[in-house]
Amino acid sequence: MEALESAGYETPTPIQEQAIPTILQHHDVLACAQTGTGKTAAFSLPIIEQLLAKKNDGVYRGPKALILAPTRELAIQIGENIAVYVSKTHLRHTVVFGGVSAVNQIKELRRRPEILVATPGRLLDLINQRVLSLQSVRFLVLDEADRMLDMGFIKDIQRVIAMIPTDRQTLLFSATMPKEIEKLASDILRNPRQIAVAPVSSTVDTIKQAIYPVAKPDKIDLLAHLVREEQGGNVLVFSRTKHGADKIVRKLRKVGITGDAIHGNKSQQARQKALKAFKAGTITVLVATDIAARGIDIDRLQLVINYDLPNEPETYVHRIGRTGRAGELGTALSFCDIDEREYLWEICKLIKQELPMVTDHPYVPENLAAYAEKPKQAQTSANPNKKRNNNKRRRPQQRYRAAV
Repeated sequence: MEALESAGYETPTPIQEQAIPTILQHHDVLACAQTGTGKTAAFSLPIIEQLLAKKNDGVYRGPKALILAPTRELAIQIGENIAVYVSKTHLRHTVVFGGVSAVNQIKELRRRPEILVATPGRLLDLINQRVLSLQSVRFLVLDEADRMLDMGFIKDIQRVIAMIPTDRQTLLFSATMPKEIEKLASDILRNPRQIAVAPVSSTVDTIKQAIYPVAKPDKIDLLAHLVREEQGGNVLVFSRTKHGADKIVRKLRKVGITGDAIHGNKSQQARQKALKAFKAGTITVLVATDIAARGIDIDRLQLVINYDLPNEPETYVHRIGRTGRAGELGTALSFCDIDEREYLWEICKLIKQELPMVTDHPYVPENLAAYAEKPKQAQTSANPNKKRNNNKRRRPQQRYRAAV
């Protein structure tokens, strides 16, 4: 309680208010809550409480709590939060992830942490090296479970679960709840309590959302215009591709706007350096791809811009969730060229909102009227008797184990 007070925690968020007592009653949990609503504390605090309440027999056989995260950034973020929560206790924790040497992580594991935060790939590598055992795990958390499935980690997750005792408490947290998550939950949870503090795949009310119709060649000029309007405030920009992220940064630098990019091709050191510079305000714009979307937690981030609309509507929810966190106000603006109308339609359908369109900016396209038309692919999907072809919108599932 002293640690929470020193961190400024006063009133629990809705997900914390429901999850904490449920977890303390030793139930498995299937929780769905919007990103930025305090899920990390919702599962970490009751686990820490239970670890403190249990007497230590003096024999260390491995970590007692395992928290799996899909990306390095999210794992680091969870680790930083847990460091605050256990700062007044004797509990130890560590974080392991790929992209960096495992030497220092192995040294940290030898300090016998009770809580381990890990990405699936590095965790299995360390187990294969026989420097880590999961035989003592009593608490298993899958954070951002939908993202782990999107990234192709299902087999890795199944391998990890097979190494953990069945006598455990399992907590599955996710911002969206597709059918694949429900199936995973039915396989690994025992009589779970379901918690949903908001409509599934919804966006928080504190985020002001808007769409900017713009031709693709004009996107960079519109971005520079909006960044300058921010008058020094930090802007997080999302690009669909790694190459596109680097290209945006280069073009912004040419017009005098400082920025950097983080994506899977960047080393962990470079990604952390860019994120640190962004938080410190030494660069104005941080351009990220979706692999980093779940792990960016920046206090009072005012503006998120979708330079490219995501081709998976659930990704939109996670992207804009980087702003408007913990009750703060935020703004999410999305660029949409004429070829991205289908993505926009799918997003609006998912979040059950019609997003307002801004038509008084300097780069409004000539074919503005065409944006009011429903895209052909969307018209096809409205016919329940016609099988939809998903090849246009959905990309093949990819594995990112080497990246995380």
